[in-house]
Amino acid sequence: MIKIYYRNLRDKQLQTLDTYRIGSWVHVQEPTDDELAELVKKYSLDEGLLKDATDQYEVPRLEVEDGGIYIFSRYPYSRLHQITTSPILFILKDQNIITVTKEKPPLLDGFLQRNIFFTTQKIKLFLQLFTVINTSYNSYLHTMSRETRSSSYELEKISNKDIATFVEYERVLNDFNLALVRTNTVLKNLLSHKYIKLYEEDRDLIEDLFLNNDQLIQITKENLTSIVNIRDAYSTIMTNNTNRVIRFFTAVTVILTIPTIIASIYGMNVALPFQDAPLAFMGVMIVILILSVGLVFMFLMNDWL
Repeated sequence: MIKIYYRNLRDKQLQTLDTYRIGSWVHVQEPTDDELAELVKKYSLDEGLLKDATDQYEVPRLEVEDGGIYIFSRYPYSRLHQITTSPILFILKDQNIITVTKEKPPLLDGFLQRNIFFTTQKIKLFLQLFTVINTSYNSYLHTMSRETRSSSYELEKISNKDIATFVEYERVLNDFNLALVRTNTVLKNLLSHKYIKLYEEDRDLIEDLFLNNDQLIQITKENLTSIVNIRDAYSTIMTNNTNRVIRFFTAVTVILTIPTIIASIYGMNVALPFQDAPLAFMGVMIVILILSVGLVFMFLMNDWL
């Protein structure tokens, strides 16, 4: 689906156009092959790079082709209760900005409703969109940080469901880390090379984005470390609990073995000592009780029980 937005400095509201106009923002989401072919023909774009934008595993990078700047990035979103990232392509060519996404980005809905941008300022619009993506990463990371931190205070109450959640978070954080690190490389290239004309305000905004991404990368690494530590601590606790249970049942088995042996001996159909004594049963029971209590006391003294 292709949508064309337009707003200049005199317009109060964003317009959705039916036909192309200079200074427009052309947004393409869930494109078909015919729509990609239309873009290639109408805006003289590179077909291969456009198709790369529909590759779910495309990584952030920067390409310059035929006077156009192709900036690949990834944005986070939640799908079927799972957090993931999807590619987005920014194309800066002539007086236009074109964005291509494999899926519908939820973060764009709020951005369009805020009505704080002008499509005729393509560089500023591009940086504003980058800022929205940056803010979305920040929101997801802080949510994961809060949940991870709350779980770290109740390690003994962690369930298998929590462990599965941590494993999922670890996958998401690794995905975030890869996207953010490569995005920072793109931002660094924009600053160090003269791919686009940047005003001082634009350079300051890119530097802020670069620093914010650095912070997000640090938060991502801290979350990964916390999850690994929680998982290791949980594994240690479970191992210790298992050892305690095994030790308890081993001690109980040893304690019950003595009475079992004595009872087995006196259950044989052979002549046994004191078998005709009237207090033989009482005596055997007292011996069993003394031995059992003695074993229990010994195990308790050695912290085996």
